[in-house]
Amino acid sequence: MTETESTPEAQKPVVYVYGMVPADVEVNPGATGIGSPPRPLDVVTYEDVAALVSEIDADAPLGTPADLRAHATVLDSTAAVAPVLPLRFGAVLTDTEAVVAELLEPYRDEFRSALDQLEGSVEYMVKGRYVEDAILREILADDPEAQRLREAIRDKPEDAAREERLALGELISNSVVARRERDTARMAEAVDDIATAVNVREPTHEEDAGSVAVLLPADRVDDLDRALEPLIEEWEGRVEVTVSGPLAAYDFVKTRTPGS
Repeated sequence: MTETESTPEAQKPVVYVYGMVPADVEVNPGATGIGSPPRPLDVVTYEDVAALVSEIDADAPLGTPADLRAHATVLDSTAAVAPVLPLRFGAVLTDTEAVVAELLEPYRDEFRSALDQLEGSVEYMVKGRYVEDAILREILADDPEAQRLREAIRDKPEDAAREERLALGELISNSVVARRERDTARMAEAVDDIATAVNVREPTHEEDAGSVAVLLPADRVDDLDRALEPLIEEWEGRVEVTVSGPLAAYDFVKTRTPGS
């Protein structure tokens, strides 16, 4: 490249922003972000707040499964050691100066207040998934109409019992919705005594028994398993309960995205 040539503006890297952290957070050596190949993770600071960032190519396509996983990994691994205000996927600014001028400086007080509220807390996700055969047996045992429809379609050709099959399917679907509402409330109640806050999530699968995000003090993480033990034992064979975390506190903070 000659002295008069320069890199085209479109080819200059841009800065991808993952979330906000306290300014004293340090990035682990070798930590990387999204992209192929991924570039090193870094922090851009302004007074007592900072942004977790990495460079990406300006024309790089965003949104691959690998990118989404990398985004979540950066935030969740940070949340394990420090408060973090996560941004949704796809927050991009032109350079580090823009990160300060457009994000950190104008919203410093807002970010600092939210980080203070999260200090010493972590988010965990508690999910329940119905065991299909068990929940169907439960519905049939509890609902005489379901039993009647089940008998009506037994040994009949599919076309001959179409109306009954549709009616049974709708009845089962409505029964699952009603049970999910009750079971989700029970999940939230089970963790209420140890949680700073609980947020009920919408179901993402027809067999979901419930999903609740739990914000709790970091020193009470062990209490979460103990709080759920009675429910897990009661639901054995009916609902499979899983706990994941620590996670970035998506469910309990609202942060601005660049340009908002």
